[in-house]
Amino acid sequence: MHKIEKSKVKITRFNKWINLIACLAVFLLCAMRYALCNEEVLSPKQLIVRAWESWGSKDYERTFYYTNRCIELYSEEAKKEQASLGGFPSTEAMDRFVALNAVGTSYFIQGEAYLSQENIEEAKKVFDTAIREYGYSQNWDPRGWFWSVREKAQASLDKIEDKDEAKTEEEKPKIIRPSTKITLHDAGKDDFVDYTAYGSFQGLGTDKYRYVVKDPEGLAAALGEGIYPNTTGVTWDPRYREVKNQGRLEGNHWDFVNTEDLEANFYKWSIAPEPTGIKLFYTAMALERSGLLKHAIKAYYAIAVHFPKSVGWTYFRTPWYIGQVAIDRIDYLLRHNPEMGMELRDARIFVQNGFDNNIANDIFFINPGTIVKLGFFDRIKRDLFKNMPVKTGKVAKQIGDGKVDIVKYENGHWRLRVEGRPYIIKGIAYSPSKIGQSPDDGTLDDWMQADYDGNGKIDGPYDSWVDKNYNNIQDEDEPVVGDFQLLKNMGCNTMRLYHHASNKDLLMDLYENYGIMVIMGDLLGAYTVGSGASWYEGTDYENPEHRRNMLESVKGMVEQFKDEPYILFWMLGNENNYGVANNAKEKPAGYYAFANEAAKMIKSMDRDHPVAVCSGDLLFLDKFKENAPDIDIYGSNAYRGKHGFGKSFWNNVREVCDVPVIITEYGCPSYMEGKSRETAEEEQAVYLKGNWEDIVYNSAGHKGVGNSIGGILFEWLDEWWKSYEPSLHDARQNWSGPFPDGWVYEEWLGVAGQGDGKNSPFLRQLKKSYFTYQEMWNK
Repeated sequence: MHKIEKSKVKITRFNKWINLIACLAVFLLCAMRYALCNEEVLSPKQLIVRAWESWGSKDYERTFYYTNRCIELYSEEAKKEQASLGGFPSTEAMDRFVALNAVGTSYFIQGEAYLSQENIEEAKKVFDTAIREYGYSQNWDPRGWFWSVREKAQASLDKIEDKDEAKTEEEKPKIIRPSTKITLHDAGKDDFVDYTAYGSFQGLGTDKYRYVVKDPEGLAAALGEGIYPNTTGVTWDPRYREVKNQGRLEGNHWDFVNTEDLEANFYKWSIAPEPTGIKLFYTAMALERSGLLKHAIKAYYAIAVHFPKSVGWTYFRTPWYIGQVAIDRIDYLLRHNPEMGMELRDARIFVQNGFDNNIANDIFFINPGTIVKLGFFDRIKRDLFKNMPVKTGKVAKQIGDGKVDIVKYENGHWRLRVEGRPYIIKGIAYSPSKIGQSPDDGTLDDWMQADYDGNGKIDGPYDSWVDKNYNNIQDEDEPVVGDFQLLKNMGCNTMRLYHHASNKDLLMDLYENYGIMVIMGDLLGAYTVGSGASWYEGTDYENPEHRRNMLESVKGMVEQFKDEPYILFWMLGNENNYGVANNAKEKPAGYYAFANEAAKMIKSMDRDHPVAVCSGDLLFLDKFKENAPDIDIYGSNAYRGKHGFGKSFWNNVREVCDVPVIITEYGCPSYMEGKSRETAEEEQAVYLKGNWEDIVYNSAGHKGVGNSIGGILFEWLDEWWKSYEPSLHDARQNWSGPFPDGWVYEEWLGVAGQGDGKNSPFLRQLKKSYFTYQEMWNK
């Protein structure tokens, strides 16, 4: 009986263990199925984000898991998308090729992972697959552009096989075009057209504006060829037929924007299959570049009259309001060519709700203005007073009562002051990087601590020398001079630091011995700096932990530097509104409200310095106005072309929020495809000169809008890491925009170069723009 009872207990316990194991097995199986189900619903983009994150943390097991999962789920769809293409899709079409981009990128990530594990043969296989089967796939770089998977995979293969690393760009068919100027067959009957003679304006200055043409034939005759309503008039031009027969009009019209064959550009855009406002803009551009300024102005003005609501799109899919830019161009051309004796008056196109990406909610208030011919006395008056300052009146408002303050005058102009004296920011972004180092792989050293020659001095500021003859060797007549001295000689008075600083003694010397002040920045979660988020997770401005971390970062900055005499003001963020590794683009109101919270905290700690925010151009300017009343200065990273930023830029800030403006970044590359170094540097100098002149023209006491307080030139020195291979000075076209050949080359934005890189970080080759600025900034 006792034995029987004992065995029953054993059996009962055994059964319990069996049941427990069975339940556990069922639970694990369900958990696995649940996990698999979760993974199955991940989109291609989500899988790639996880793959990159795993690769970044060197978790190879999860790297291969996510990339294999992406390939398994989406390769068939990717192959179909690949087969549908005959070339790389445009940026705006990229959303239609998500699977292709993800699968191609998966193979690339695997190749890089294999390389890190020194599994060369497997790396070759997957790189080859990416190139052969998914050649049109592209990956989005959170810094702001797409890159070709095929190109980067081929570069990695070339490295493996020890091929020439200098060949980083895909081979493109070279189209040799002649350099031409436009000769008009029909310049029109009138130099400047009185539109009231051919129609009527209705609703001027309102959202009901329209121009009603009553005499289209008369208007066409007055305007001349290529200008609406005479856009097809070019087909009657004998030169058009000759150029067409020579084959110079073959190809996509978008390839005829920046070529030197201005004749072909003009004819191609006159008949291009685009909305008329866009056609007219690029037609006008060709005319302007050809020196036919009167005809160009007529074309720009036709946009303002007939197509003021025209919208184009930037590379980054933000709206580009062509009517506003057309008016800006007319204003620029008439101011810079006073011999025409003309003036544009009362022109204004304002787009309510025009600061987001949704053009459906736009409301246009339009007055194209009037181009008037100046009378004799008006011209005399203009010439006599052209260099006279504008009377600002008395100070009507003061922000701050410490060492640095901001004042607004009775005429509405704004001015930054240091110890009561006017201060216009002649600034530069300074971040010298050693060739071969990159933040992408964690090798970029802090320039404020770098002393590679071991002489006890920081290299860039004190040990650089100028390679005057471009031979990449330090000759006897090329002594050590140091960047700080070069900046002082240039006339720079301000340095922008993006996120804190590690060497207070260095900055004190910069101020005391070189007269340069510092805009001290905190990135406020941009690129996830300060938030504690991972790069692929991104900063969330509604996440309490992220917010707490960022406020602590800002607080630490202010506590450390608020009493330093070199601080000019505080800068929050760096174009966070573009949404690079954060959600400010998705939730701009929340972002600016948080930035305002940070500004209020700063002001509770420091009364001596204003607070600025750095945004990308004017995107979400209205949200800034609504949510950040405690931020004193609006900062804009703006790359708008050689004409400067445009009257509409400064007017938009004044109308929406009426605060002082600093251009926190502006710049131009010194590289152009197929052009000599001298030509590219000349174009860079022209571009940067136009930008600075516009900044000054719109500052207090000048004839512009009066809300500019200066600008930050981007940048001091070429950085070689920006297109991924830090030992190579890449000539990669990063993104399209209003630059000399239509592209920005991120590694060529400095006003100083590093030569062939062998004497980095000491060698400096000063470009023409350095000397252009030296002349302007030392006036």
